[in-house]
Amino acid sequence: MPAPHTTASSGPGLHTLLGAGGVIARELSLQLARDGRRIRQVSRHPAAVQATDGLKTADLLDERATADAVAGSEVVYLVAGLPYSAAVWQAQWPRVMQNAINACRRHGARLVFFDNVYAYGRVDGAMTEATPFNPCSRKGEVRAAIATTLLDAVRRGELQALIARSADFYGPGARLSLLEAVFFARLRAGKAPQWLGDPALAHTFTFTPDAGRALAALGQAPGAFGQTWHLPTAQTLDGAPVTGRALAREACRLAGQPDRLQVAPRWLLQAMGWFVPVLRENDEMMYQVQHGYRFHSGQIEQAFDLRPTPCAEGLARTWRSGA
Repeated sequence: MPAPHTTASSGPGLHTLLGAGGVIARELSLQLARDGRRIRQVSRHPAAVQATDGLKTADLLDERATADAVAGSEVVYLVAGLPYSAAVWQAQWPRVMQNAINACRRHGARLVFFDNVYAYGRVDGAMTEATPFNPCSRKGEVRAAIATTLLDAVRRGELQALIARSADFYGPGARLSLLEAVFFARLRAGKAPQWLGDPALAHTFTFTPDAGRALAALGQAPGAFGQTWHLPTAQTLDGAPVTGRALAREACRLAGQPDRLQVAPRWLLQAMGWFVPVLRENDEMMYQVQHGYRFHSGQIEQAFDLRPTPCAEGLARTWRSGA
């Protein structure tokens, strides 16, 4: 694998965020601003993170609107999130990806796609950039398909692009994250934290400020394009592998509450899914907490000297933020 050019690209080029508004887009925007980059926020209802941000209203399902939003950009970051529904993903993600590819190809912009690990499916061992696509869920099939669409376009020489993958993430402002739902929100309410699946198994999480910092570094490194990168992710907590049980223990300590953990059985979640759509949609993803989930990020750590925030520090910052 070729070594990336780790120095920032020169010039005041415009960096455009497609699907702005989420926590990852915010952390990316903050880092790009620190790097002195011009930023354009694009979504149906764009809002500025910094006072100097440019705003562009666009529906990413609209090819012309997407192309107009990309015009004049040096680097484009596809950081969009769609409603957590397999049917919505099947209908909309291929259109969003193709529109982004077409727009970047038309305007000569480089594309950074922020992705998750669903395309890998169940992995026995560590997930790396070389892990093959083997989805075992409808959502994973969609993610594998759109990533393949992008990689094929790169191989054909249609555009410069890279894929930046994250594990499940957590951090300040990540109100929709798994750890916010099962730990922090419950602890703030004086309730015991919960876990889905086996809490003794490894399960690593990406800290959102680390994701933003790494996305900005990748976008500004021309030599990073044409590759897939895993974003920096801590592997240990207090010297031992990160597990649901270890995370819960640390979260309870931060909250000043007794060390306790409730484990929700799958049959109960399936029954609740009849009444709670998000639980019904999450059922096909339960393999991620019923088997080991180890996300390895050594490639970017070595190439860019980007070290992940220690897990204990990330949890403390998240707790103090109140999400």
